[in-house]
This record gives sequence, C-alpha cells and structure tokens, in this order.
Amino acid sequence: MKMERVEETLERIRIEAEQAPGGVLAFDGDGTLWSGDVGDDLFLALLEHGGIRPEAFEALERLAVSHGFAPGLPARELAHELFAAFEAGRIPEKDIYEMVAWLFAGWRVDAVRDFASDVVARREVKQRLHPETRRVVEWARRHGIGCYVVSASPLAVVEAAVLAVGMDPANVLACTPRTEDGTVLPSIVEPIPYAAGKVRCLRSRTDRPLYAAFGDNVFDLELLAASRVPVAIRPKPRLRARAAELPSLVQLHPED
Repeated sequence: MKMERVEETLERIRIEAEQAPGGVLAFDGDGTLWSGDVGDDLFLALLEHGGIRPEAFEALERLAVSHGFAPGLPARELAHELFAAFEAGRIPEKDIYEMVAWLFAGWRVDAVRDFASDVVARREVKQRLHPETRRVVEWARRHGIGCYVVSASPLAVVEAAVLAVGMDPANVLACTPRTEDGTVLPSIVEPIPYAAGKVRCLRSRTDRPLYAAFGDNVFDLELLAASRVPVAIRPKPRLRARAAELPSLVQLHPED
C-alpha cells in the first residue's frame, strides 16, 4: 500500500471534482476520524450508568441464548459477557454493533441523544481527532464538497462525535434502532452500515459521485472500493491483509 501525503490526496480529489462536479466524500468514524471507538465508549458508559431497561434485557437474553449462553444473568453482567465474547471472536461483530444500538430500548430518543453527547464530551473525542482526516474535512468544507460519515456505531453517539470535526450530523449514516412514539425499541433498522451495508446505506442517501472514501478496517473495504480515490487511515492489520484486493488503495500519511 503506497503512502500518500494529504496534499497529494487532496489534489487527486480536486481532479475528480473537476471532472464530475457535485460529488461527495465518505468517512468511516471510529479509527478514521478519531482514535478509539465511540460505540464502545457509549456501551461502557451505559453499563456504568446501569440504565438497561426491561425491554432491552429481553432482547439481550434472546441474543445470549442464540450464542449458547445460559439464561439467568443480570442485565449488566449479561451485556458485559456478550461483549467479552465478541472481543474473543466468539460472536460476530455485526451482532454486537446492533446490540449496542438497541441496548437503549425503553429510553426516550432525546434522552439517548443527551446521554451520547455527554459521553462524547467526557471521553474527549475532540482531542482524539486524527489531524490528517480533519484536514481533508476542512478542505472539503472550504470547497463545498459534501461529507458523509458511514459508521456501524450507534447513531446518537456518532451524531454527537461528528460535531467535534465540524461535520453535519444530518450526514451521518450509523446503526439506528427502531423507535415508536419517540421511544427506542429493541430492534434495528436494516441494513446497518457495516461491510457491504456501508455502500447500501450511503447510496440510499445520495447517488452523487463518490470522489473518495476513508476507512481503517476490513469492514470498510466495500466502501473504499466504491470510491474513485480509496484511502486507508492508520489501517488495522485486517485491512492491511486484504489491501492487495484493492490495488488503488493508498494510506494517508499520519500527522501529529
């Protein structure tokens, strides 16, 4: 994977914009715009808060049983055990990304947004921004190029986090729980923006040319491949291992 400086990437995007005006950029969130995972931040904060409602607990037990867990654990312990099993590779990532989003079942939507905003502030996401991707976002804003964030983390926390980058929360596509009369339900809106679902979610929002996409992990590969200028940001080993599948993929030079 060739290393490329921000200026080189921006020049390539500029050329694409000249050739096909009206296009957009797409960014993964966790590991791409900022270090760490705001979905994990939200999950751990919820466990600390102890705010898992009965509506979510029933769904948790169903998920646990489907993965071979015996029922009977308290809600917080059960959620922690499921997350630990995911980290050990025993539960698919997609199941856990969905779980973290619907774990707020029974909460009012506005209360989830307030909780997520507080988590983003306390976890200092603004101090975790990657300078190189922030420069791309700022350049795009100056040139009137729309930027979308396509993330498998829960919608409320990604919307709160993108404000730190100066991006529009209306352009966030993230894991979204179903709601009814302003209350979160223990189910998810499909498809979720994970792997190939990232492209489907983005295309459900805009059919404009995708000048460039930015990601750090293997489940960003389909989104990267859908763009004219695919760019890896501080790529994780799983993306590096499959980089040869996308010969045009470059790595943006990290900045301090």
